[in-house]
Amino acid sequence: MRIDLILMPQGSPERWAELAQLAESYGISAIWVSNMHDGRDPFVNFVDAARATSKIKMGPVAVSPYELHPLKMGNALLTLNEIAKGRAQIGISAGDGGTAYAMGFKAERRLRAVRECVEIIDAMATGEMVQYFGEMYEIKWYHSSWVTQPKPGVYVCAGGPQMLRSAAKYSEGIFLGDHPPDHVAEVRAVIDPIIEEYNNPHKDTFCLRNFWAWHVKEDPEEALAECRMWLAARVTPWPAYHEYHTGILPDEEMQMVYDNTDALNRAFYGQDPNIPEVPREILDKLCRRCTSSSSLDEIDVEIDRMKKFRDAGLTDIALRVYENPEWAIKIIGERVIPALA
Repeated sequence: MRIDLILMPQGSPERWAELAQLAESYGISAIWVSNMHDGRDPFVNFVDAARATSKIKMGPVAVSPYELHPLKMGNALLTLNEIAKGRAQIGISAGDGGTAYAMGFKAERRLRAVRECVEIIDAMATGEMVQYFGEMYEIKWYHSSWVTQPKPGVYVCAGGPQMLRSAAKYSEGIFLGDHPPDHVAEVRAVIDPIIEEYNNPHKDTFCLRNFWAWHVKEDPEEALAECRMWLAARVTPWPAYHEYHTGILPDEEMQMVYDNTDALNRAFYGQDPNIPEVPREILDKLCRRCTSSSSLDEIDVEIDRMKKFRDAGLTDIALRVYENPEWAIKIIGERVIPALA
């Protein structure tokens, strides 16, 4: 199982380049950046990192065709891919949260939108003339005659059963979010028969990647406090995703979290770990279940979790790091990656 990192989107190009070089030195496979509506443009911001490194892959997650037309998305990705010498990648989502929500767009025909977006980018990456007339998107007379590098990685962000089943038929990989190891195993049980049944052209190299929050700190209280501030950004506390993320907490405790999502949002936007509406022990239990929020003394707990992810069928895990990313990269590179070798 390969280890990726996900960086904060507010960092400068120089900062991303520094972190990319450090991550590459530890053998980390890729760096991603969360595509947030008030973050820096990820395609532009990765240029310095692309020029400062030679092996590590890079790209944004998740980008929606509702916020950026597939032609413009593909053009930006292919440009970064040229600069990075074939190391660009992207996670495509059909959600109407994040940037799409900030722009007032509503998600319609999600399965079709993502499939057409992937097909368009794949066609653009060939360097041949593209004429594409889909049910949602059209491309006329597009010719990337300047493309010289291998195709960038294009992955579908999925969590619900319909998108999982759809993406398993055609995509080169699926990007999950906040799935604990037992849920990853359930996803594998869904997608693997479909990959075979539809003879997915990427079945021999199919990637199953998971976004996972990494809050490991020297101080256990610091780890849990950081997690509580970011719980609103996780999938698991939101009742809309209950049927996809069952068994995280006992039902009555999970309902208490669902009933107080406004308080989670307040903590997130105020970056305040205090959420008195929900008992602290419940929040901390949620943190330990749906993120890596251990102290450094408990790093073996997180190494064991990574092994469970690998055994459940992940090919890649993307660890979202927060404050003091250099320290996180060092711990991941010196303690986690060797343990998975």
